[in-house]
Amino acid sequence: MTFYINHTDLENYVKAIFQKAGLQDDHSATVARHLVFANLRGVDSHGITRVKNYTDRLESGVVNRAHHMSITKETPSSVFIDGANELGIIPATEGIKRAVNKAKETGVAIAGINHSNHCGMLADYTGYAAEHGCVCLATTNAPSYMAPWGGKERYFGTNPISYGIPGGDKGNIVFDMATSIVARGKIKLAIQNHEDIPVGWAINRDGESTTDAQEAMDGLVLPVGGPKGYGLALLSDVLSGLLTGAAFGPRVGRPENLGERQEVGQFFFVMRADIFEELDTFKNRMDTMAREIKAIPTAKGYDQIYLPGEIENEREKERRGNGIPLMEEAVDELQSVGERYGVSPPLKKLVFDGVLMS
Repeated sequence: MTFYINHTDLENYVKAIFQKAGLQDDHSATVARHLVFANLRGVDSHGITRVKNYTDRLESGVVNRAHHMSITKETPSSVFIDGANELGIIPATEGIKRAVNKAKETGVAIAGINHSNHCGMLADYTGYAAEHGCVCLATTNAPSYMAPWGGKERYFGTNPISYGIPGGDKGNIVFDMATSIVARGKIKLAIQNHEDIPVGWAINRDGESTTDAQEAMDGLVLPVGGPKGYGLALLSDVLSGLLTGAAFGPRVGRPENLGERQEVGQFFFVMRADIFEELDTFKNRMDTMAREIKAIPTAKGYDQIYLPGEIENEREKERRGNGIPLMEEAVDELQSVGERYGVSPPLKKLVFDGVLMS
C-alpha cells in the first residue's frame, strides 16, 4: 500500500520530530527540508527513511543535540569546519554556504568538514552552488561496505561524488552518484519494502551474486564500473577523509551501531562559473550543449536522452503536485517515531487529497 503525502505537511511533521528530539528550531528545519527534498527528487533512500536512525542516534547520545560546530581554520578561499559530531546535514549545509560565499569573492573556494555524520543527499549541496552561479564538486565518505577491485574484504564505503553546474533556460546540471553500483540506502529501502534487488548490485558473504536484500546488506556492494568505481571511491575517501583529518576506510563508524561515532568527512570544491567568461555566456553555451545532447538520435530501447539530474527534476515537479509516495512500512516507521515524541496529527491523517493507492 502506498500513501501520498503533501511535501509541506511532511516537512513540517519531520521538523516537529527533530524539535522534540532536541535540535534547535533552525537546525530542525534544515534537516527536515533536506530529507523531504531527497524524497521529492525520488532519492528515497536518503529521505525520511533516515529519520528513525537519526533520532535513535540523537537519543543514544552518540550524536550531539547541542550546537558546538566551529570553524577550525579559515582563509579567504577556504574554510575548515569541526562538525562537533552533529547530524551531518547541519555542518555540510554551513560548509557549502560558506564555500559559495567565498567563491563569489575569490573565484575559487573549498570547504572541508570533519567530526561529522551522514550528510544526506550530496545533490542538495551541489545544486545550491549551481543556483548561485557556481560549479561545484562534492564528496563524502561512508562506512566500509565495498572491497577494493579484486579484493574480497570491505574497505571503502559507497563514497558518493556529486557535481553541480549552472545552466540557462535548460536548467542546472546536477549529478550525484555512489561509487558503488548502488547506494547502500537503496538496499536498506528494499529490506523495508520486502523487495528483492537486481542482480549485480551486491554479493553475499560467500562472494556470490544475490538478489536477497538482507544477504546484500550482510555482504558487499560492488564498485560501479569495476576498477573505475574503485578509483573514484579512493579519491572520495582521500578528499573527504584523509584531507580533512576525518576517519577513512574501515575506520568510519556504522550508523546502525548506536555506540559508535561515525567521524565522517565532507569536501566541497566551488568555482564561480564566470571565472573565465561571462556567466550568461557560460550558461548559453551550457544550453547549447544540452540541446545538442538531447537532439542525438536514441539507441534502440530508449525514448529519450536525459541530462544528469533531469529525471530527478521531473520527479520533483510531479511529487510537488501530486504528493510524495511512501510505502506503508515507511509511513508506519515514521509515524512510530512521531508518536514517540508526541507529534500530531498522526502521519496517516496527512494523506494528500485523500489519495491512497493499494
